This record gives sequence, C-alpha cells and structure tokens, in this order.
Amino acid sequence: MKKTKISESLRKDADSIWREIFNHPFVVELYKGTLPIEKFKFYVLQDYNYLVNNMKNLSILSSRAESVEAMREMLEIAHLEATSEFESYGKLLRDLGYTIEEAIRTESTQTNISYSSFLLATSSLKTFWEGLAATLPCFWTYAEIAEFHKDKLSESKNSLYFEWASVYLTEPYHDLVNKMKGLLDNADTKYEKLKEVFTIASKYEYMYWNMAYAMGEGGSLH
Repeated sequence: MKKTKISESLRKDADSIWREIFNHPFVVELYKGTLPIEKFKFYVLQDYNYLVNNMKNLSILSSRAESVEAMREMLEIAHLEATSEFESYGKLLRDLGYTIEEAIRTESTQTNISYSSFLLATSSLKTFWEGLAATLPCFWTYAEIAEFHKDKLSESKNSLYFEWASVYLTEPYHDLVNKMKGLLDNADTKYEKLKEVFTIASKYEYMYWNMAYAMGEGGSLH
C-alpha cells in the first residue's frame, strides 16, 4: 500500500482553510480582472515588505537545514527569491507608479508583521522541518490559486493582473513548490508539530488576503 506523503496529509488537513482562500473576493476579483486597482496597489506595497522578511526567513532555514542537500536546495530557493522575485516586483512597482524606496517606507499592517514574525520565530526557534512547513503554504497556495482560477484568468481583459498571476502557472514556479514539498516529505519529526505550524500559516494566508481586500485589518479565520 502506498504511503501518504507528509505534504499530501498537510494539504488535506488544511483543505477547509484553503477553500476559503480560493474563494476570497480579493483572489476571485483579481483573477477575473475586476479587482479595484487601489486594492492591488495596497497589496503589492505590503507584499514587497513581506518578501524582504521572507528572504530573512529563507536564509535562516538555509542555515538550519539538517543535510548538505537540504541546505543547497534552500539556498537555491533563497537565491531565486532574491533575484527573479525581487526583480519582477521592482518592475511591478514601477508599472504601478512606485519606487522601491516608497515601498520600503510603507508601514506594514499588523497582519503583515504578525505573519512575518511567526515565520521568523518558527524557523529560528523550532526545527528546520517546522520552519519549512510554516513557509510552504505561502508558495503552495499561490500555485493552487492559479490552477483553481486559470479559466477566469484566461478570460481576463486586465493585462496587469494577467501578467502578475501567470507567473504562478509556470513550470519554474511549480518546480519550486514541488522542491519544497519534496524536502518536507523527508521530515524527521512528529507530524502533529508540522500540522500545527502549517495550519497557522494557512490561516495567515487567508488573513493576508483579507487585510489586502480591506486595505487595512480585516477579520481572521477561526
């Protein structure tokens, strides 16, 4: 009998939260191309600062990897974030009329601060595997959101949103997610510990979309 992979079990256990994410109005309107541009601008400015903290998080994870192979793969992921992700966000900010300096000066919302702090604390104070499990929902949900709404995206007349969202349908992005999932499937720790942080991170993902749609602090998912 085929053994269920750790990543598959985590995804199944968090399914109800992920369904809420897929159907969040920010996500739906973004893929339909009808999201008000001011909401998207707010999201992008917040997300740039989230990415800065996620770079710190990936650096911590790289240093705490329990094998040379895992360390190498985490460094590759961190390098990808530091180059292509920041480069694409730099272009996106320019397209929206902002400079990098303006993005850096943007005050982070409490949800943004809390989510980033959770990731940094988990990666610093818990095991490498727990840090990886907490980090994975951010990458993985974006891939599944894109798959879930790709029909809407194909009909969208909004070129800006189309270009942004299309990245998460690409083979390189899916390879990145699969690499992280593959690493986590080799975790040597209690499943319940991984489930706890994976679930919390999934809830933070929902709260992040909520925050972006409200252009401030929205409600949480219980």
